[in-house]
Amino acid sequence: MEIGVVLPQGELHGGPGALRDFAQAVQELGFRHLLAYDHVLGADPAGHPGWSGPYDVDSPFHEPLTLFAYLAGVCDLGLVTGVLVLPQRQTALVAKQAAEVDLLSEGRLTLGVGLGWNAVEYAALGQPMRRRGARLEEQIALLRALWTQRSVTGSSADELFEAAGINPLPGRSIPIWIGGTSDAAYRRAGRIGDGWLPRVSPGPALAAAKIIVAEAASSAGREPGAIGMHGRIRVADGSVALAAGRWRAAGATHLAVSTLGAGFTALHEHLRALTGVLEGIVDEN
Repeated sequence: MEIGVVLPQGELHGGPGALRDFAQAVQELGFRHLLAYDHVLGADPAGHPGWSGPYDVDSPFHEPLTLFAYLAGVCDLGLVTGVLVLPQRQTALVAKQAAEVDLLSEGRLTLGVGLGWNAVEYAALGQPMRRRGARLEEQIALLRALWTQRSVTGSSADELFEAAGINPLPGRSIPIWIGGTSDAAYRRAGRIGDGWLPRVSPGPALAAAKIIVAEAASSAGREPGAIGMHGRIRVADGSVALAAGRWRAAGATHLAVSTLGAGFTALHEHLRALTGVLEGIVDEN
């Protein structure tokens, strides 16, 4: 099980230097990848009475692909979007940006994608939410074509490609992992995902989700065991080693440790909390 970290978005102050120092320090500690969340826009609750989303206009988010282009040059970590809200973006632009990050990082990008939930964000980016699930699947097929073919002719309900392609190509089909909490998301991961990022913890809900993923994979003629699973744990929730052991037992191939929500405000606090975490996970298991 490969162990990484979650970027402590909004709780890591100090500008580009702090981002660089965090990435380099967690690499020194032995972590293998860095996962970053995504939101382009936040809603202002004052303009949306009754707003109840977990994030709003005051919640800071780095744009993950731009961030990863920077981090590619200052560390050797794997770079994971967890998750990029794909249906609100232009497919060709995501294909180009992701290809560039993969080239700059020499093949270290994993593109986690999902549907998102923020109607305000979708509206501002000019995409409807009503068919975002179908659009996501169309986009995944187009991304894979654009990353592996010189010239692509294809279409979705919203986009048309007529003998067009990106250059330079990334040299591989970048792994696409699928996030979500619905049965539809689990089936999608089983049918077309290189991996999945469940948002439930080990237990009955994860066991049920795994069955859906495996059944969908088998129905699509795929080997369920070849589909990766990426879990997340928070240091604020208690014993990281015990939580990691539960994910390992559940069959996770990847795991990211998050220091978000633990009350840290400085780089050294996040790093202190992560120091010794890997040793504890190994000792426990």
